[in-house]
Amino acid sequence: MPTSPSGVLALARTPGGTRLIRYTLISVISVIISIIVLAVTHGVLHWPAFWANISSVVVATVPSYELNRKWAWGKRGKSHVWKEVVPFWVLAFVGLAFSTLWAVLAENFAKGRHMTHVHQTIVVEIAVIGSYGILWIGKFIIFNKILFAHHPEDLEPALDGRAGLPG
Repeated sequence: MPTSPSGVLALARTPGGTRLIRYTLISVISVIISIIVLAVTHGVLHWPAFWANISSVVVATVPSYELNRKWAWGKRGKSHVWKEVVPFWVLAFVGLAFSTLWAVLAENFAKGRHMTHVHQTIVVEIAVIGSYGILWIGKFIIFNKILFAHHPEDLEPALDGRAGLPG
């Protein structure tokens, strides 16, 4: 992984680097959506961390799927239910279980220390963000190598320039 500014710029100009940057930006957008929903449901509405985190992940997963598929990986057309949609949601639910575990542990930790509700919410938010960081790398690899990988059979046939007919 390049560390110099010129190395980072060179990486950003490659298809894989562009994809990584876009995936990172989509992750930031998804985390912001999730954290806002979590802050409202847990902090304002006083839902337990378990339900607040579930709602935040479900809300953030919808735009995450669309943005990842179309913008980061450049997939067009109809989504394939068994090759894209189901695996994406399975990964989302794995992430949901992992982040919910951390949310509940954080809530119990904060309550055990008799923190105010505001401080409990902050501890839960930090735990959830940390869990997202752990999942981030694994999901990128799965998206890039399996879920949204371009396969030769997905490509349109080349057109013969003379007659406008395939190959």
